[in-house]
Amino acid sequence: MNGVQLFLLGRALMKLGEEALPEPPGDGAARQPGSNRVVLVVASDIAAHRDTTVGEIATRTGLPQSQVSTAVARLKEAGSVETAPDPADRRRTLVRQAGEVSTRVAEVRATSIERQLAAALGTDDPDSLGEVTAALDLLARRLLD
Repeated sequence: MNGVQLFLLGRALMKLGEEALPEPPGDGAARQPGSNRVVLVVASDIAAHRDTTVGEIATRTGLPQSQVSTAVARLKEAGSVETAPDPADRRRTLVRQAGEVSTRVAEVRATSIERQLAAALGTDDPDSLGEVTAALDLLARRLLD
């Protein structure tokens, strides 16, 4: 495998992951394409940086501040993050992960990728799906932990 193949594999996996995410409650027509991706990038950054600000998240992720603000609002609405005034500067708002797992986070974490994986592989053979799922689990353990 070379860098190009790894990059293309990453894109394919991102698309599968996005397809597997359950739609948030509300009007799906109001959602922007790729908005789940932005929300996940922002949520990941917040998890890694407790008591951060929208501006700091934007700087670290390279996302526009407006997209970060929208993602934080969605995460707050879903109960995934909490906000509080910055004691050092009351004009700033600090963002952190919620103390408890919200219903939405639990729903997203419990979602299976089996249907999307079967469609991508062109098979619903349990052995093939199990083999690929095991490989993905191994990659996740090695690269994400």
